[in-house]
Amino acid sequence: MQKRKEKNKLLLIIGIVYYISGLLLLAYVISIPILNSKKESKALSNFYIQEEKKNNTNQVQNNKENRMTNNLEYIAVLKIPKIKLEKGLVAKDSKYNNIDYGIKILKESDSPDVINGNVILAAHSGTADISYFNNLDKLKTNDEVLILYNGKTYQYKIVNIYDIDKTGKAKINRNNNKSTITLITCRNGTNKQIVLIGELQNL
Repeated sequence: MQKRKEKNKLLLIIGIVYYISGLLLLAYVISIPILNSKKESKALSNFYIQEEKKNNTNQVQNNKENRMTNNLEYIAVLKIPKIKLEKGLVAKDSKYNNIDYGIKILKESDSPDVINGNVILAAHSGTADISYFNNLDKLKTNDEVLILYNGKTYQYKIVNIYDIDKTGKAKINRNNNKSTITLITCRNGTNKQIVLIGELQNL
């Protein structure tokens, strides 16, 4: 009888431990999106504050991407009004420059202020929180894409949309005599990727 009571008591303790562990795990999972959202809002706010300072003082800095940073610090913001996308971009050497975190600036990419350069961005599609390019397939030619960078707004218009095989490499069909932006993501439910090319409309 005594052994049964001790066994029941042990089982009760184990059950309580599992219950508490489950609650802690649930709280952790729920808190991650909230914390990421707060971090995102703060980073966007800081970016716009710095942009306002540049506009007010007319001092345009070069923003050389020459330091590794562990902080979420945006060097630019990508905006696509049609799909209601507004997302910050970090420096190429930031640990956050990864499609598993946000929108990645590919190493072959130029900055928006390079004449006849090509800004190349990639991100996930799908239903995850990091699927920032999920609605790219809704864009059509002449749709607007904006990049806020170094105190200026770069306005692009989509001129070409095509699919490529998902091989890890992307063939970019663009006019090398124009400044462009290239957006790349997977096409849901296929082994293809969609590529959108935009051409700069203003300086």
